[in-house]
Amino acid sequence: MEKRKILLITAVLALGLFSQPALTQMLNEETFKVGRTLTLIDSWYVDSVNIPGITEKVIIETLRNLDPHSVYISAKDVREMNEPLDGNFDGIGIQFNLLRDSIIVIEPLPGGPSEKVGLLSGDRIISINGEVVAGIGLSTNGVRTRLMGPKGTKVNLSIFRKGEKDLLSFTITRDKIPINSLDAAYMLTGTTGYIKLNRFAAPTLEEFSNAVSRLKKNKMENLVLDLRGNGGGYMTAATEIADKFFADQKLMVYLSGRKTKRQDYVSKGTGTLAGARIIVLVDEGSASASEILAGALQDWDRGVIMGRRTFGKGLVQNQFYLTDGSMIRLTVARYYTPTGRSIQSPYNEGYEKYLESYIKRYTNGEMLTSDSIHFPDSLMFQTLVNKRTVYGGGGIMPDVFVAADTSGNSNYFRNLVRRGVLNTYILEYHDKNRNRLTSAYRTFEDFEKGFAFSEQEIKGMIEKGEQNGVRFNENQFNISKSEMLKAMKALLATNMWQTNEYFRILNDGDPALTKAIEIITDRTAYNKILGYSR
Repeated sequence: MEKRKILLITAVLALGLFSQPALTQMLNEETFKVGRTLTLIDSWYVDSVNIPGITEKVIIETLRNLDPHSVYISAKDVREMNEPLDGNFDGIGIQFNLLRDSIIVIEPLPGGPSEKVGLLSGDRIISINGEVVAGIGLSTNGVRTRLMGPKGTKVNLSIFRKGEKDLLSFTITRDKIPINSLDAAYMLTGTTGYIKLNRFAAPTLEEFSNAVSRLKKNKMENLVLDLRGNGGGYMTAATEIADKFFADQKLMVYLSGRKTKRQDYVSKGTGTLAGARIIVLVDEGSASASEILAGALQDWDRGVIMGRRTFGKGLVQNQFYLTDGSMIRLTVARYYTPTGRSIQSPYNEGYEKYLESYIKRYTNGEMLTSDSIHFPDSLMFQTLVNKRTVYGGGGIMPDVFVAADTSGNSNYFRNLVRRGVLNTYILEYHDKNRNRLTSAYRTFEDFEKGFAFSEQEIKGMIEKGEQNGVRFNENQFNISKSEMLKAMKALLATNMWQTNEYFRILNDGDPALTKAIEIITDRTAYNKILGYSR
């Protein structure tokens, strides 16, 4: 009898009555039928059955038939999923990579536990808590599992360091380690700053505000905000950043659903960037919170949206925990931009068609021209100040379209990337030449201007590809050579410094950034796009 009660409760939770007061709610007939079915299977079915597994499948299939973004997350995946949005995890604070079955420290994070005890870039981790981890084929996840743990706990490392006769022993006390949502912040021109965000998380506003303060000290007047590939995160983080661009109170976004009353999010009217020209870079990977920010600026004719059509996720999920620590992310509302646009891509034909419609963007020419994108008149809206035409129902369409740059693409280059050849080669190259590089390039500016790979070093990369099953193709190599060398130099920069320097190298010559700089430095052109001078 007790087991049947548990099964019935599991079924109730599976169907969405997952708050604490749920058990006091009256069960409807459909809920009872599911619970009764599971009970009958467990009690009478001819073979033994994995009831928890069946229950998970029921939940997964039920949610999949609602919309593409209502999902079930198992207990073991919940913590890993939440870490990037919470903005921290418990660990020892290092960037590491695997090099020929060795765990090599790329960099101890500034101010973190590893830096405090004296770990250095280039150190190799030989053992963790007495377990030898070198040369055993450990995966990246295996390393993370061993190094992460609750704040305050200790981990013992044996380290090989070049120049030291014996292994070094370190005891490191785990602490909260921040996960940055800001990849880069630097000056593009004398008056234009650049900020790239990879997600919208709990610490994003603070990271963004600190970056703006630093850039303003360098005479920043205008800003290019790069949200390409930013899949979203916390909606409030997006509205808090949007707030920075408005000098008065403006509706940023509103939510509404069958059981969710309309909720308006309005700017405070104290924006520190209210006088700045702003260009937001977006692409097909910009989704959710990224689209909320872009939609607010576009609807109020406040900033120029540039790039390619965004993903089109206009649904809002709440998280509901189940009794075993698993979670359901259930769509509870739609969000609407200030003009009333829902930018959610259609999903009425089912999950598979929903994914297929996104993939079609890569095959119907949309990456190269905006002419292939057609919106019905029913999805036409007008911006709130200058009455420009914008559209809903399938992402944010940019004010200025920038085609994907495919000029340096080749199968040879893609295969090198897929096999991890470039990354492995650069790790080995930096490891062998660490002292020479540090001595020759004391600042990033020296490196940016003065460093180039020699022909012999390029041959070494080609040989590394051959060793990993990537056959050299001279014609394709010549097509991709400049992009390949840029990528290698950027990877080397991030090994020597931070992701900020990685993007400074990678962004050089980027078509979208080049166009953004051209427009943002020309007040007349910028205003014309927004409809302020016709």
